[in-house]
Amino acid sequence: MHALRPIFFGVLAMAIVVAVSNVAVGYPINDWITWGALTYPVAFLVTDVMNRSFGASNARKVVYGGFLVGVVFSIWLADIRIALASGTAFLTAQLIDIFVFNKVSQKTWWQAPFISSSLSSAIDTVLFFSIAFIGSGLPWVTWAAGDYAIKLAMAMLLLVPFKLVISIITNQAMVVPRDTTP
Repeated sequence: MHALRPIFFGVLAMAIVVAVSNVAVGYPINDWITWGALTYPVAFLVTDVMNRSFGASNARKVVYGGFLVGVVFSIWLADIRIALASGTAFLTAQLIDIFVFNKVSQKTWWQAPFISSSLSSAIDTVLFFSIAFIGSGLPWVTWAAGDYAIKLAMAMLLLVPFKLVISIITNQAMVVPRDTTP
């Protein structure tokens, strides 16, 4: 049961981030970004912490669980098109994040989360904004450009909490043997 606790908390964190972000994306801050640009990058933080601490297979469990719970919440809280766009972009980008993270995980501690988040954020941004807003008449291309710029900045800023959370997990001996399955 102890080994399931990190997965449960990861799924919970992921579901909250996805649901909040799917509501927040409907509220522009200016012509370039929405509030969702500030909340959604935390999903990559959750995935990367799970991946580094508990392995790729457990990170995928968190992604799948967060996807299911997040999409249900999003359908309830946000427009159906936003929920579908979010689910498609989220699942694709998070699984790519796990794959890339593992490919570069032997580099300096900050490179795996930054490289994987930067690449998967680009994919997430293109998928989400094109599915959610194409044909809507809204300035989604500028929102997407601004969103990606914020995601890159957040990928850098979230390196601090990444390192802190990894240290806390390691120090509290919560770490289960890391699954090295890619």
